[in-house]
Amino acid sequence: MRNPAPSRNGVTAVLDIGTTKIVCLIATTAEDGTFAVTGVGHQLAKGVKSGVITDIGEAGTSITAAVHAAEQMAGVTIENVLVSANGTNLKSRHVSVELDVLADGVSDQDIADVILEGCASLNADDTAILHCFPSQYSLDNARGLRDPRGMIGKKLGADLQIITAREQYLRNVAQCIGRAHLNISDHVLACHASALSALEKDEMDLGVTLIDMGGGTTSFAVFVGGRNVYSDCIPIGGNHVTSDIAQGLSTSIHHAERLKTLHGSAVNSVRDAEVMIDVPQLGEREDEDEPTTMPRAMLVGVIRPRMEEIFELIRGKLEAAGVDKIAGRRCVITGGASQMIAVSDLAERMLGKQVRKGKPAAIAGLAEAVSGPAFASVIGMLHYVKNRPWEEEILNATNTRKGWFPERILKWIRENF
Repeated sequence: MRNPAPSRNGVTAVLDIGTTKIVCLIATTAEDGTFAVTGVGHQLAKGVKSGVITDIGEAGTSITAAVHAAEQMAGVTIENVLVSANGTNLKSRHVSVELDVLADGVSDQDIADVILEGCASLNADDTAILHCFPSQYSLDNARGLRDPRGMIGKKLGADLQIITAREQYLRNVAQCIGRAHLNISDHVLACHASALSALEKDEMDLGVTLIDMGGGTTSFAVFVGGRNVYSDCIPIGGNHVTSDIAQGLSTSIHHAERLKTLHGSAVNSVRDAEVMIDVPQLGEREDEDEPTTMPRAMLVGVIRPRMEEIFELIRGKLEAAGVDKIAGRRCVITGGASQMIAVSDLAERMLGKQVRKGKPAAIAGLAEAVSGPAFASVIGMLHYVKNRPWEEEILNATNTRKGWFPERILKWIRENF
């Protein structure tokens, strides 16, 4: 497990690779540990579809342009970058592990052993582990523990959510990053980063579902007791709505996106049949032909089925994973596609939860134009660097300790020889 901490010169760089845009933030760390953004670069994403690299050359060019713009604004040259991970190449797997406690009290080594044991139980040659989120710990008969260190017991258990990614996906991302002459310091799950920037602490403790609606994918994460207990993704996003509009109303992708932004709604209203909108048809010339007009009801009639499909798929995955009930009745939606009119209303009806739109927590030096819900992931990546789980500190210390030999093996040797 790599360490996504700030570099020695106090500069941290994060890169969010999305379907519609690629964003790079460069920030400096103050003495109190807070970040101040000094460089921002964002470019239209090319060579990326539904979170998957489809053209390494085009994707590499977009990444290089975004990084270069951020470097010029910050006045620094970066070498390492924390990169987002998203898409259906990522899988959430749940593992339960129980091991003997080595000494009288639970130590850091016991925590590291139980997590590493859970990771080792996944025998998949073509995948790599990105995250291991402990949902809860148990010690003998006591369950639901957040931090068992120092507690007395014989059997330490842990319920783990392990996020894996296909090696091919990670290698293609690394190829694109390499074209910008950068090294990847670590990966972070995009919806987890969005949650860190858009959720309140009380929401995470009581139970909440975070839905990040992007251009090519919609990812979501469930938090209970302050922990990420389930994450998943569906390959449908705002771009699919745009494509539906273009096909359904016989207009171009450019005009379909504009219609969605200006007049789109996820829910019908009583005036939709009366309000007329201009819908330029394919082949029409704006300077010669009169624009075709249609009632807004036709636009909403194209948008709503796709939005209903998104929330229906999310509901199905939450129910299939058995986390729909424990997630509580709170839901927060973020991402660029969440800004359409009445998306919250439709989500409430489809999911049966109280829904609010999430806005990323403010960071010093970040302009208002890049502080909206569409930038929740990249802003959350800075929060991830600052507030890493304490288990990661233990694992990094364990893996970097010179001459380290597994304590559990030593104990077995002492007991059997």
